[in-house]
Amino acid sequence: MPKKTTRNAPGSGTIRQRADGTWEARYTVGRDPGTGKQVQKSIYGKTKAEVRKKLTAATHDIDEGTYLTPSRMTVGQWLQKWLDEYTSNLKPYSLRSYRSQVKNHITPFIGAVKVQELTPDMIQRMYNKLHKELNLAPKTLRNIHGILHVALDALVEDGAIKNNPAAACRKRLPKVEKKEMTCIADGDLSRFMEAIKGSPFENLFLTDLFTGMRQGELLGLRWDNIDFDKGCITIDRQLYMPPKGGSYTLEPLKNRKTRIIYPAPFIFTVLKRERTKQLQHRLHAGSMWNEGDLKGLVFTNEFGRYLSHKTVYKHFKKAVESSGIPAVRFHDMRHSYAVAALRSGDDIKLVQENLGHATAAFTLDTYGHVTAQMKAESAARMEGYIQSLQAANSGK
Repeated sequence: MPKKTTRNAPGSGTIRQRADGTWEARYTVGRDPGTGKQVQKSIYGKTKAEVRKKLTAATHDIDEGTYLTPSRMTVGQWLQKWLDEYTSNLKPYSLRSYRSQVKNHITPFIGAVKVQELTPDMIQRMYNKLHKELNLAPKTLRNIHGILHVALDALVEDGAIKNNPAAACRKRLPKVEKKEMTCIADGDLSRFMEAIKGSPFENLFLTDLFTGMRQGELLGLRWDNIDFDKGCITIDRQLYMPPKGGSYTLEPLKNRKTRIIYPAPFIFTVLKRERTKQLQHRLHAGSMWNEGDLKGLVFTNEFGRYLSHKTVYKHFKKAVESSGIPAVRFHDMRHSYAVAALRSGDDIKLVQENLGHATAAFTLDTYGHVTAQMKAESAARMEGYIQSLQAANSGK
């Protein structure tokens, strides 16, 4: 069959029939910045009408400045490139988590799809399978969505795709049920404090109870973070717990924002007591004292080494059991501090800053029930005041 060629208007490309009967359209997308030569691309189809339609769309995008060069790159290939080259701002722990989610939950479902052919429907079907068939929790699903969304946003910024196909899926994700916040009741707190007296971890537990530091921040606290004269503590690092086989390291805070807190004088008495105990341990250990790479930590074992999260948690659970109070998590001491601070009259902004939350709105959302209780107590106090005034007037 003889080849047929149709020349269109200047700049719109050419259409020809190939030897196998299919049709091809060639068009110019620009010039190579290195050689200055024209760069041409081809479109194929079974019919002339099909190819003409594709050609019209391509040349329209070129004229409008929205044209995207066809790419054979797959979602899996892009995610690997993104993880390797676009995530230098992430902390090691976060990057490891991202790689794990990509490997186990994204690539197996849409990794072979070309990035320019990825649709919201494909992504939604992946989310549905992860949630309904693999029973992933809503929070985990939202974390996966966040990773994919950010990675595809980078493709939009680079001009490889026009729109982010993951954007349409956010509203269709299952809702995360907010877990009920637990704190230690005042009576239970007294029993717990009594149970830890004389414990090697007494000072550590007391410091956490009355500062609200996260476990990693507490274990990463160094003596040069503490200003006994000014009565303040600078929190700028956390002890990072690595995966199995890794080494503990001091890493930036969760939000990378250093904060300064001003605890009650009681805490500095506790810390001075810990410093004395550590000096005694150092004298007894002699040449066996070894701080390793993590020097100057406030809370260490009897040989100067850091305390692991696992060790601290084990002793905490033991103390809770011996005190006879209801089972609580280590993190619940942080909640207990926040509730106590609000009840003592600290405003929500100060509590937010002391806890290191990103916004006061987050703190208010987390401890809103406490402020509601405080409002009710305020109303009761006002009622008592009004009644005292009425009583005084009636007595005249």
